[in-house]
Amino acid sequence: MQTLMAFLHHVAAFGLVAALTAELVLLRGEIAPQARRLAVFDAAVGICAGVLVVVGLLRVFYFEKGAAYYFHNAAFIGKIALFVAVAALSVYPTLKILSWRKGARAEEREVRLVRRLVHTELVGIVFILLCAAMMARGIGFFGA
Repeated sequence: MQTLMAFLHHVAAFGLVAALTAELVLLRGEIAPQARRLAVFDAAVGICAGVLVVVGLLRVFYFEKGAAYYFHNAAFIGKIALFVAVAALSVYPTLKILSWRKGARAEEREVRLVRRLVHTELVGIVFILLCAAMMARGIGFFGA
């Protein structure tokens, strides 16, 4: 079961990165014809993030080293903090994409801001991966 949980966690993480990258590509052109696709990819981002949270919590509490280990690891705490920050950054792009799908006009400054935020989300994910690698090596463990 541990292997299945790790697999699902990785699939969700790769799906999240793929969906954000697709959004970034679609945000380069005219928004109106891409609004439906943007909404689909944004929904995929939300689904992948949800799967990451659920599977991640299952792994922490039931399938890996246990909550005591993870909550005494600075890399894990950093990973969670970054994930929350990335999730917070995604709120504005989601609201804008939904409004564009409903027919609202996409102003250039809004598109630039959404693109910048999606880019920042991807950078945040890079740092999440760094924390994950550190955590897997026991770096940041401060003992119970």
